[in-house]
Amino acid sequence: LCPCLIYGAYVFLPFDAPLLPTVSARLVYTLRCAAFATFPVVLGMIVSGISRLCSSALEPFGELQREVEIHRTYVSQSIQLFILYFFNMAVLATYLPQELLKLIPLLTGLFAISRLIFWLSYAISRSFRAFGFSMTFLPLLAMLLWNLYGMFVLEPENLLS
Repeated sequence: LCPCLIYGAYVFLPFDAPLLPTVSARLVYTLRCAAFATFPVVLGMIVSGISRLCSSALEPFGELQREVEIHRTYVSQSIQLFILYFFNMAVLATYLPQELLKLIPLLTGLFAISRLIFWLSYAISRSFRAFGFSMTFLPLLAMLLWNLYGMFVLEPENLLS
């Protein structure tokens, strides 16, 4: 489903990436796009804090209720995945040709939507969370494989430069 969503958005959304001839311009563009990917994480932190405040637990450092645990787990997993996603997108931006830089905001949007789908499905039932997680993890895995391919096969002479 992820390749179909990315391809459909790439073809049908009417925007193009700005002209980014240097690596530093591409990294700044990626950084600006990644700021939008923090929205689900920050929203999860807010909801986690509110659920902790509204919890009926008598001991604040005692065992967490299921509602509080769901949000806490979501936030910690989202932060971990965001760090991996961001670093892979930054490396990806250095290897992509100019005409494919439109993928950077599309992958960012997919990450944000996937994390929200994971959160919703995780809150409904723990057995449904695989769909949202796979929509986050499989594009991350594809980016990692492309980055390794780019580093070791396409440009092995520039590996450390």
